[in-house]
Amino acid sequence: MKKIQMVDLQSQYEKIQPEVDKAVHEVISSAAFINGPEVKKFQNDLEAYLDVKHVIPCANGTDALQIAMMGLGLEQGDEVITADFTFAATVEVIALLKLTPVLVDVDPKSFNIDLDALEKAITPKTKAIVPVHLFGQAANMEAILKIASAHNLYVIEDTAQAIGADFTFSDGSTKKVGTIGTIGTTSFFPSKNLGCYGDGGAIFTNDDALAHIIRGIVNHGMYERYYHDVVGVNSRLDSLQAAVLRLKLPHLNDYCNSRREAAKYYNKGFSANQHIITPVTEKCGEICDTCNCHVFHQYTLKITNGKRDELHKHLLDQGIPNAIYYPVPLHKQKAYADERYNEADFEVTNDLVKTVISLPMHTELDHEQQDHIIETILNFVG
Repeated sequence: MKKIQMVDLQSQYEKIQPEVDKAVHEVISSAAFINGPEVKKFQNDLEAYLDVKHVIPCANGTDALQIAMMGLGLEQGDEVITADFTFAATVEVIALLKLTPVLVDVDPKSFNIDLDALEKAITPKTKAIVPVHLFGQAANMEAILKIASAHNLYVIEDTAQAIGADFTFSDGSTKKVGTIGTIGTTSFFPSKNLGCYGDGGAIFTNDDALAHIIRGIVNHGMYERYYHDVVGVNSRLDSLQAAVLRLKLPHLNDYCNSRREAAKYYNKGFSANQHIITPVTEKCGEICDTCNCHVFHQYTLKITNGKRDELHKHLLDQGIPNAIYYPVPLHKQKAYADERYNEADFEVTNDLVKTVISLPMHTELDHEQQDHIIETILNFVG
């Protein structure tokens, strides 16, 4: 059996190696390393794939979130609501800009922001909502847009884990996540479903005026060289990464389908165990073939018999990589602790940090590897 990896980027690369090597060599030969032609080509290709008017590439996914908030003109003290159960980058940029982060609980099935908790958290100071499409599953954007519209709020989609996923509206229409709210952001970190070979990110919007502002912000506030019209940052996607992403983009749907098939196989293997709760899609209640609302950036179980930590160690001892995303909720992190928070308001998150465990999930997983993982877990959990 091939060695099991949490993410097998090397095998993925080997399948497209000639094309990648050629593209990288062409960039090096051209010496157009920053804002070269490959960046514009990738931007155009991604706009077409997402069916969005504007893609603004940047240096990484955290920058994308920060620049999105800068572009919206949020001011010190404005409240921004987001989920408590997610990676720190989402709340980090809110704090960096001296905005006020407001953390709320998540749904126990989808792990995405809880709609009732979201609505209860809105105050006159609230200016924006940041739904995170966690682990690759689309948040309920239709309901979130309705709430945002009623309170005149911006919606900033954090799509770092879910690029390629669709949200299906009640009328049957679909849109790619990241293109539904006021603005969307993503990361191209190597392990993402669409990952580069370094770091990168992007911002999406259909708002022409907002796109113009953001294009200045990512480049030191310049629209004309040495004329700084807005306060900006230095955050650009380099040409080498753009070339890699442009080659991988046509494979993204296949990558997502492979992950979804692997998730189905896992689910089937664990289905009879009462101590294991497998992931399902919020829309269908299962992993179905008719929608693309979950692209399984992570495959995350809930272990309900109190043996999660022991299982984590046992798997590592058996040479099976795994991870706990996330071991500490944001409201308990030293950097973001706030006396405003009441533990009773984070019942789901406080349970998830004790029960979740993520298994190997990538495009190269085979059934032999998955059978070994499944058998090892079932034998331990009992």
